[in-house]
Amino acid sequence: MSGFGKVAVLFGGTSAEREVSLNSGSRVLAALQGQGIDAHSFDPAEQPLDALKGYDRAFVALHGRHGEDGTIQGALELMHIPYTGSGVMASALGMDKFRTKLLWRAAGLPIPDYALLTADSDFDEVEEELGLPIFVKPAHEGSSIGISKVKERGTLRAAYAEAAKYDSLVIAERGVMGGEYTVGILGDQALPIIKIEPASEWYDYEAKYNRDDTRYLCPCGLPEAKELEIRKGALEAFRILGGRGWGRVDFLMDEDGNHYFLEVNTAPGMTDHSLVPMAARVNGMEYPALVRRVLEMAAND
Repeated sequence: MSGFGKVAVLFGGTSAEREVSLNSGSRVLAALQGQGIDAHSFDPAEQPLDALKGYDRAFVALHGRHGEDGTIQGALELMHIPYTGSGVMASALGMDKFRTKLLWRAAGLPIPDYALLTADSDFDEVEEELGLPIFVKPAHEGSSIGISKVKERGTLRAAYAEAAKYDSLVIAERGVMGGEYTVGILGDQALPIIKIEPASEWYDYEAKYNRDDTRYLCPCGLPEAKELEIRKGALEAFRILGGRGWGRVDFLMDEDGNHYFLEVNTAPGMTDHSLVPMAARVNGMEYPALVRRVLEMAAND
């Protein structure tokens, strides 16, 4: 009836971002069903993947490992089921903050200075080279899980130990403190930029999902020419990784008005606090229409 056939909405999963995914997926499912689309929930943590046989399309609302890192995308490829969002390679790259940085730097895009950390790193030297504050993060987690802000000399080692609980690959990144922003990507369009103003010290997990005092500004307050420049750059950043369909590119501003691309999200959140739906709404597209548009763009590599 809808032209989409039987649709599986994949959410939940086994990653550290399971709760966020459950929130995203339930909203997506309700929006699709509300439009008469034959959509069904599918939690890979509770059902074997071969139960997807017989579905005509998949909406990937999984977050984190095994959901937006190319693994579920590869399984859907093998089953010849068109799915939303980026393909195997772009999903894997987008989930890897280190290799994303390598590609963006090679392409000449501005990124914050960073260093890889190991247990044998000279932490004092890294603090000296990057300056304070430093953000320490697992390379393959999302939703700010495992991230610390290092503000005092001598505390980088402890921040590394915290991030290493989540990942064997840990990044130290120079703090760029002129503001946090994000650009939603929908098809070949960069959506209006959103400025994020957390009431907490930085945009951590609590500020993203549980607090109601984080401010989201759209229009973002940047000069029009600067906004257009960054939106164009964000599209380029997304495409360099091979991104398709939809996504989100986060960036930071310094006090001098320079921007630095931070990371890409190839399976953006769709919760009440999520940023792509917010930007789409400012652009005149309400949530159900956004979900439908994403589903329309489902493809195979």
